[in-house]
Amino acid sequence: MSTGPGADSVPAPTTPDSPPVPERRSTMFSSLKIRNYRLFFAGQVVSNIGTWMQRIAQDWLVLSLTGSATAVGVTTALQFLPMLLFGLYGGVLVDRLPKRRALLVTQSAMAVTGIVLALLTLTGHVQVWHVYVAAFAVGLATVVDNPARQSFVSEMVGPDQLQNAVSLNSANFQSARLVGPAVAGLMITGVGTGWAFLFNGLSYVAPIAGLLLMRARELHVVERAPRGKGQLREGLRYVAGRPDLIWTIVLVGFIGTFGFNFPVYLSAFADDVFHVGAGSYSLFNTLMAIGSLAGALLAARRGTARMRVLIAAAVAFGTMELVAAAAPSLWLFALLMAPIGMFGMTVNVTANSSIQLTTDPAMRGRVMALYMMVFLGGTPVGAPIAGWITDTYGVRAGLAVGGVIAAAAAAGIGLVLARIGNLRLSMGWNHGHPRLGLVPRERREELARAA
Repeated sequence: MSTGPGADSVPAPTTPDSPPVPERRSTMFSSLKIRNYRLFFAGQVVSNIGTWMQRIAQDWLVLSLTGSATAVGVTTALQFLPMLLFGLYGGVLVDRLPKRRALLVTQSAMAVTGIVLALLTLTGHVQVWHVYVAAFAVGLATVVDNPARQSFVSEMVGPDQLQNAVSLNSANFQSARLVGPAVAGLMITGVGTGWAFLFNGLSYVAPIAGLLLMRARELHVVERAPRGKGQLREGLRYVAGRPDLIWTIVLVGFIGTFGFNFPVYLSAFADDVFHVGAGSYSLFNTLMAIGSLAGALLAARRGTARMRVLIAAAVAFGTMELVAAAAPSLWLFALLMAPIGMFGMTVNVTANSSIQLTTDPAMRGRVMALYMMVFLGGTPVGAPIAGWITDTYGVRAGLAVGGVIAAAAAAGIGLVLARIGNLRLSMGWNHGHPRLGLVPRERREELARAA
């Protein structure tokens, strides 16, 4: 994301003297024309379904073994803890290592974890500490896997197709979110949780095969960072010196911490506000997943990630949460889940692709590790706060507070970025329609003189 004069699009960093970069348009599935990315995408389709199946089966198994919701929370915390503790170090490793080889190792490790947990469950020897260890092991693998997968996308597709590929990755994950839990529910009911774990373990064969079948000569070569001291501090200094990066990460941090606590909000709305069962809670999640899928596919149609799209989507996300907090009926609340999911996914995809496009390739692993640590780590931090507000003042107040913080953070950061980029608000007419946008101060003065 460039904040320089005359360049609020994000295909590449610009200087004040750089000419404006024209906006690129792409078809919704244009990055799938690239063979390497097509192999990667197909493997992720299978693996993501297995991941969602394991999430459901893991929580159900822990609840069955202990009868404790707290134990389920401990399992989730153990899976996120490595990212919070070691996420930045994972980014340093990713910048040093060949990303395809790193992914082969991490995907294989997660496959082994799923298969071992399946064998323990199917033979009747599983204990809750086994699940804790498996969750922590998956979290450790994710420390390297997540930034490696994020930054490897640019090596497969190049800068021209990066936003499209990032958007399709998100659409892939959201599609699996619709399919995986449903399949897991049928499998757990029919044959037991062990088979869901086994499916997840075997599902990693697809992405591993895709990585092995890729043509190395068709990858966009990125120079790896040499091994040296102080690389973690170097990455932090790099982000601190880039207002476009640091403010985007701060915005995602606010939204991830205070706006994305839907497990707390949706279950409380279903139970305490509308007094309905688990079926409506499932409906809320399904409609949000549909909206997220739509947001990812719409983002795939855009050729560039623009600052104004990121800020507008974040403001809309917070505003929709405010409206949902005041929704008087079950069906209105349920219908609002779709636009909330769509705007939330637009924020995620736009921030992700803009950070990757404007980051030095040698720093990309460290920057993406920081981004994922803030985004994924924010929810476990914010969930207890959201839970306390919900318990003390009610779930409507909890959701409203999350929406206010998200919208206010987006508006404030938008003003900061506009000021850094010397941009001013411009109002005018375009083909008979009113147009509102941000232009450099000099351009605004030219428009005023012309008028």
